[in-house]
Amino acid sequence: MKPRILVVDDEPQIQRFLRPALEATDFEVEMASTVAMAKRLAATRSPALIVLDLGLPDGDGKDVIETVRAFSRTPIIVLSARDQESEKIAALDAGADDYIEKPFGIGELLARIRVALRHVDGLARPVGQQQFGPITLDREKRLVSRGTDTIHLTPKEYDLFVLLADNAGKVVTHATALLKLWGPAHKDDAQYLRVLVGQLRGKLENGDGLIKNEAGVGYRLVEPSDI
Repeated sequence: MKPRILVVDDEPQIQRFLRPALEATDFEVEMASTVAMAKRLAATRSPALIVLDLGLPDGDGKDVIETVRAFSRTPIIVLSARDQESEKIAALDAGADDYIEKPFGIGELLARIRVALRHVDGLARPVGQQQFGPITLDREKRLVSRGTDTIHLTPKEYDLFVLLADNAGKVVTHATALLKLWGPAHKDDAQYLRVLVGQLRGKLENGDGLIKNEAGVGYRLVEPSDI
């Protein structure tokens, strides 16, 4: 059965563009143009993924994110003309998996959709070793290596790498990382995170560009297919 994608956008040109593009890539497509319709279809049609605009005629798309997250881990990719960092952070912290600004390229959107769907598939099975370019993460042994060489990470560096690996291809916001790694008492200590990311990059990267900086928002571990 083809994966079903729910596209939530009230712009007719976006709908006319996305439906054939997604159907040509072997997806089934549902369309919604309002918050109310999006909530209903998300609950009744069980989409594999949601592509969501934030500016809808009857409300804010973040309301859709919060409603869906109350009952489902369905991947949500925000596709919006809102380019302020605060909007991106708010959408990601509400539970969106990714954020793409309009105007956008269909190739990039399809790549992000594949990443999100792979992530869901990965959650459904136990993870042994994972490969990120030349870097191997072995969770059972708590080892990180490059080829046959072990990379010695501090416990906090290892925890950060696992957090990024758990969300490979997706943005991990500063707030999420700080909460997970240091707890609520340090939710505003962005300098802690910058230093830790710098240390991890120094040990992992060899010109590979594994960890991408999403300016003002967070960090993304690049999936192997994107390296």
